[in-house]
Amino acid sequence: MKIKQYRTQFIKELSPFYDAYEAESFFYLILEDKHKLRQIDLALNHELTFSESDFVVWDSFLAQLKKEVPIQYLLGKTNFFGLDFEVNENVLIPRPETEELVEWIINENSKIDNSKKIKILDIGTGSGCIAISLAKNIQNAEVYAIDVSKKALETAKKNAINNNVEVTFMFKNILELEVLKYDFDIIVSNPPYVRNLEKQEIKKNVLDYEPHLALFVEDNDALVFYRKIAKLAQNNLLKNGQLYFEINQYLGDEMRELLENMNFTNIELRKDIYDNDRMISCKVSMA
Repeated sequence: MKIKQYRTQFIKELSPFYDAYEAESFFYLILEDKHKLRQIDLALNHELTFSESDFVVWDSFLAQLKKEVPIQYLLGKTNFFGLDFEVNENVLIPRPETEELVEWIINENSKIDNSKKIKILDIGTGSGCIAISLAKNIQNAEVYAIDVSKKALETAKKNAINNNVEVTFMFKNILELEVLKYDFDIIVSNPPYVRNLEKQEIKKNVLDYEPHLALFVEDNDALVFYRKIAKLAQNNLLKNGQLYFEINQYLGDEMRELLENMNFTNIELRKDIYDNDRMISCKVSMA
């Protein structure tokens, strides 16, 4: 069968689960990954065909996609901030909103005196996407990253090697730490923040396949990670140091109040590309 014909069949079979645009994007992601062919290649040569062994592979992808397994897990990789990252069931798939947080940090810190080391800590690093992107884009960054999952850290370490950056990874449960080992210029975290009451809003491909440890918090204490990290930041942020969080879109006001009550200053709440409250930054008071 010609690839162009199979493309039509592929999109049709996925139509009960995805819209046509998303199904088509899956087709071209697999085509490029498995056959090194791009959309333009297919457009220029309508006679390209699949072999019988190719169909076995494609039908396997199709079966998994019908179960709504994330395409990133099927391919074992994704792109984040212009870099390639290995992803699997042990780590969250990086989101565009998190890219916005990374961009914010880079824009505010990339022009700092290049002769000075910038010490950065990423708490709950997962795939390492935040830590690695900052190490790649901020000169003289000395980056550390913490996670409670050993399997996530294994993935993050591979990603650091593959992207040719140095990051010091540490296996820690942040809720059990009373003090950090070092002081930092920047502390950043995208911790678990989805409340159980919001599960009905979560798509099946996320709810069934991405790690719940990195996603959910109890309804009665949704800010538990933020409160703990902010407390650590009070003791371990250097003068003029900055604390950055990705946050639950419904808890922007609560986050601002939390940081104000802990005497942080220069609090700034920002919206993401979807116009949701998504990230916040502040500085520790030196008074």
